[in-house]
Amino acid sequence: MMRRAGSSFLRGSLALIFALTLWQGVVWLTGVPHFILPGPGRVALALWNNAALLFNQAGFTLSNLAMGLTAGVTLGILSALNLAMSPAARLLLRPLMVFAQAVPIFALAPIVTLWLGYGAPSKILMVALVTYFPVTSAFFVGLMRLPRDLEDLTHQLQARPLRRLMLVQLPHALPSLGSGLRLAAVQAPFAVIIAEWVGASRGLGHLMLLSNGRGQTDLMFAALFVLAAISLCLFLGADKLARFWDKHGDM
Repeated sequence: MMRRAGSSFLRGSLALIFALTLWQGVVWLTGVPHFILPGPGRVALALWNNAALLFNQAGFTLSNLAMGLTAGVTLGILSALNLAMSPAARLLLRPLMVFAQAVPIFALAPIVTLWLGYGAPSKILMVALVTYFPVTSAFFVGLMRLPRDLEDLTHQLQARPLRRLMLVQLPHALPSLGSGLRLAAVQAPFAVIIAEWVGASRGLGHLMLLSNGRGQTDLMFAALFVLAAISLCLFLGADKLARFWDKHGDM
């Protein structure tokens, strides 16, 4: 496992070095002005000189991201369990969920901001909405798609619905929940940054808009790199949890 982790880190480092070298090569060869495309060195300098500002703005974004993701995942899990347990809930709520998934959630950002204002609640709600549906959908599908032999076994044992859910359906559905978490981890940073672009007084998205308007492209790229680092850590955490559940589900 240590060797695999070291190999993954080495591959990631080489890919990063290659990307930075290619980036710097484009800047040198094209002679593009730095206010359009700053080089990696300028962005690194902006990161260093504005570390306190970036840290403060990232804290606001990260707190909204964490609260929204927690709310969306929790509600998604509870909704999937309710749908799996209740035929009436499936009859009434599933069509509404299918319709809601057909609506572009990101298009609701202006409406959510209008209702809840420029503060944290609108950002948290946007993240919760974006993460709720993939978690609910993936987990519900996993709960309902039991292998034929397990399905027959539960019928033979005449297991009660709750016992069947906890001992058979839930362990089998954990890999599907992991897939939903992976997708939620990818979409959540997009949701919080779009919500901040639509309307905010703080956060990395707000800082990016201000930097763009002032021609501080290097600071805008620095904020983007901080957001990318947060997104990468979030995805790696979700992926590690999903891989653990994949192994658990295969046992």
